[in-house]
Amino acid sequence: MNLHSLLQACAATGNPVRVGLIGAGKFGSMFLSQVSTTQGMNVTVIADLDVPAVRNACIGVGWDDAHISATRFTDDAQSLIADLSVDVVIEATGHPAAGLKHAGIALAEGKHIIMVNVEADVLAGPMMAAKFRKAGLVYSMAYGDQPALTSELVDWARATGFEVVSAGKGTKYLPEYHNVTPDEVWQHYGLTADEAAAAGMNSQMFNSFLDGTKSAIEMAAIANACDLAVPCDGLAFPPCSTDDLQNMLIPRAHGGVLEASGMVEVVSSLNRNGSEVPRDLRWGVYVVIKAPNDYTAACFAQYGLPTDKTGQYAVMYKPFHLIGLELGISVLSAALRGESTGQSRGFNGDAVACAKRDLAVDDMLDGEGGYTVWGKLMPAVDSVKHGALPIGLAGGVRMVRSVLKGAVLCWDDVAIDADDPTVQLRREMEAMFIN
Repeated sequence: MNLHSLLQACAATGNPVRVGLIGAGKFGSMFLSQVSTTQGMNVTVIADLDVPAVRNACIGVGWDDAHISATRFTDDAQSLIADLSVDVVIEATGHPAAGLKHAGIALAEGKHIIMVNVEADVLAGPMMAAKFRKAGLVYSMAYGDQPALTSELVDWARATGFEVVSAGKGTKYLPEYHNVTPDEVWQHYGLTADEAAAAGMNSQMFNSFLDGTKSAIEMAAIANACDLAVPCDGLAFPPCSTDDLQNMLIPRAHGGVLEASGMVEVVSSLNRNGSEVPRDLRWGVYVVIKAPNDYTAACFAQYGLPTDKTGQYAVMYKPFHLIGLELGISVLSAALRGESTGQSRGFNGDAVACAKRDLAVDDMLDGEGGYTVWGKLMPAVDSVKHGALPIGLAGGVRMVRSVLKGAVLCWDDVAIDADDPTVQLRREMEAMFIN
């Protein structure tokens, strides 16, 4: 509740929070749009592979010449992290291997890091976060993104003494979306390819939102940050309105859809026939809580909280998230409070590669949101036991065994370089958390 006053003190004393941004895509650009109106926080360095495009992006989000001239632009992320004018690093590349590499450099340089890169966090974030904690540094989820906002609701619920029954988000989902490729994605968003290109929208990235991959990754991140379980056979994506969350997202024994209490789940804004769910949660996040006693349940009713028919289960939700527009909260929490806005602390959930079509020997996988695989949520202990291939390692690798459509891929199905640093980090994390 005091971030703004702390920020005002930074501005008044001439000691702004200094930020380095790696990756200026849609999320990064939305963050940059808020910088000029956030007195006391400066972006001193921006790193991106396309420097001229980033300069144009800064102009497009409203930066004036003074802001642009005061910022160093580079294509070298390592130099950004090492720059003495950077206090907090934002990793927003969306590339798992790059994200983990940059986190390792930030750790060595003694810099806090905000991981917009959920893909990297799910691949090896629990171990990386532990290393940052040991060093007295902040490793944080990105506020504005759904995992951090959900984690905030879970933290609120537990800190006030409630049992967390379920937590998660909403999305637009139909079962057939698992097979959608980047060539077909824009029709599902009501856009043409030209309109999407003009808005700077990447077809493979947005396809990962549609085909279930991003939901699997984000729910794994929430499970790992909040010590929640994941469904044994992946997300169910039940169609559900905000009026029905407290009825549906509770254990089956009490009339809901969950295997047990304390799980993550995603609700769909579409019914299975394709019609829209009234009062959907497509853009929001939720937590379902349980009253610890009859007195509390009575209070739920007295103060108008939506409950199930027993009065024991209730819901709190946030209908929207503003992704990069809210990212400054993470930056300021790290720099001014030494706190994260959510971070992985265990390895409960994993996002693994599932075949979109029959895959043959020598086929090349193209990773998240592509033509070959989609990401499925799986309990981490099952993922490791069965040797499932993490979705974060399913890009740019060659098939060495044929796999049928719908099957979960295994490490042995692909040609993996055991000496690759990202592979080694992942293997290290598996050994750290799964006995």
